[in-house]
Amino acid sequence: LFEEGSIANLTASIIGNVFGFKAVKALRLEDMRIPVAYLKTFQGPATGTVVERERMDKFGRPFLGATVKPKLGLSGKNYGRVVYEGLKGGLDFLKDDENINSQPFMRWKERFLYSIEGVNRAIASTGEVKGHYMNVTSATMED
Repeated sequence: LFEEGSIANLTASIIGNVFGFKAVKALRLEDMRIPVAYLKTFQGPATGTVVERERMDKFGRPFLGATVKPKLGLSGKNYGRVVYEGLKGGLDFLKDDENINSQPFMRWKERFLYSIEGVNRAIASTGEVKGHYMNVTSATMED
């Protein structure tokens, strides 16, 4: 059901999506137990906030980021346009929605190429380091 080694995928699916349902008026997560066997597949994040601040040359203030919405229905080209406009408009970074992957209307490679183009254009127009965090989960290693 959930990607091996991805605590982020598990928690985003359970917490993020359920808490976002409009039909749910009130909800509180009181406890969540994760099987030890599943926890052992998670090796932790590759970097942390300190490394990201160094990469982006952003210190002394909070990062300003957002998730690209809508997550469904955009073409890769339009997705890249949203990335560019958000970054040019003042965001430090954008990120893929946690559940977006390679869909028939927007394959991962297409999203990647247009997103990187948007990042590079925003860097060129603002003179600042900008970024976009891509969801790189897939069903198989071959994907």
